[in-house]
Amino acid sequence: MLPQEIIRKTRNRETLTKEEIYFLVKGVADGSLADIQAASFTMAVYLNGLNKDEVLNLTLAMRDSGEVLSFDDIDAPIVDKHSTGGVGDKVSLMLAPMLASCGAVVPMIAGRGLGHTGGTLDKLDALKGYKTSVDIDTFKNTVKKVGCAIIGQTSNLAPADKKLYAIRDVCATVESIPLITASILSKKLAAGLKYLVMDIKCGNGAFMENKKRAKELASSIVNVANGAGTKTTALLTDMSSVLGTSVGNALELKEALDYLKGEKINTRLDVVTKELCSELLINCGIASSKGSALKMLEQSINKGYAFDKFIKMAECLGADTSILDNYENKLPKAKYIKPIFSIKEGYVTSMDTRKIGLGVIMLGGGRVNPTQKINYTTGFTSFCQIGDKVDKKTPLCYIHAEDEDKIQEVSKLITDSIEISDKKVKTSPIIIDKVS
Repeated sequence: MLPQEIIRKTRNRETLTKEEIYFLVKGVADGSLADIQAASFTMAVYLNGLNKDEVLNLTLAMRDSGEVLSFDDIDAPIVDKHSTGGVGDKVSLMLAPMLASCGAVVPMIAGRGLGHTGGTLDKLDALKGYKTSVDIDTFKNTVKKVGCAIIGQTSNLAPADKKLYAIRDVCATVESIPLITASILSKKLAAGLKYLVMDIKCGNGAFMENKKRAKELASSIVNVANGAGTKTTALLTDMSSVLGTSVGNALELKEALDYLKGEKINTRLDVVTKELCSELLINCGIASSKGSALKMLEQSINKGYAFDKFIKMAECLGADTSILDNYENKLPKAKYIKPIFSIKEGYVTSMDTRKIGLGVIMLGGGRVNPTQKINYTTGFTSFCQIGDKVDKKTPLCYIHAEDEDKIQEVSKLITDSIEISDKKVKTSPIIIDKVS
């Protein structure tokens, strides 16, 4: 087979065979396919799309480009969740130990921050000693011992995806739904999952800003994952405001730990977390109904089971768990912590969530280039919610900064990002839709 002929067929909207797709992906993984050819293929897909069978075959080829894990020796359902990324989204930090405490097994391959959105791995890196990059044996042993483990993608898992994503990032094909589908699922399927729930973010803080595109992506992922033998459903959730009350790595880790201890629980964050957990508990057969699933989840928090799972997971992955005995005082803190006030009194009616995420990057809590070291202490806490009343005594949020010179610039960005009105608006539900 010739790569240029496969590219030509995609360009001309002709259907690719399974063998042609596997040939192309193998070439990406072993380097025999030139980057310019891989880039041409992704652009052809971006412009013309792929049919359902082609997307499935592309996903499976990318999964099979490296090691595919198996947990067949564990007598429990293997489950996971994936989010398309948001601002203040720390759900994975709570979801994995909560599900593990309910009897599921969660081998989670997570990611770092992308654009204006934060990454689960960066939040865990704020916990001293926690190793997000470990070998497969350590990962599997942690999963077996604790019931959950959250790490980054290893070089052996879906290596073709890592190469293709880097190429998509520099040739303007990141937004292609077939390529997004294959990228997400190749890693998840390589982790040996039997059940998956997708959190497809929708709104001004999400990569998919409108419901139509978000639902199209959800349908694509659900169809392909189910076709690959992993039972999958997707929830469309609102990302038109900060999720929870904190944004920034160590700050979000603290909010997640507070949640696991049953303290300072934000309503919208609670709804999203428990809805995603419930979907998995019902789909994998641990819970017979949403009511029984919620009861299990509440017990996992109230009795300290989920927090205990987090501690054990962190310990197995190298963290200094003495920090977790008093994380309020022991987690790293920024040099400057100052309130940001609105220029007028009123009610929060909307916010530009994407700009808020960019504010964290401006403070050094995100990356401008892939090799940049980030500052884990920076970001925002006590962030206002839509419908909240603010005035000269009630701040929009608190800014956490290491560089005093950045405070004024980022404070202005926040005040410009939040709309204040004389009238209180009705808040929209955070769960928008479900695709199954």
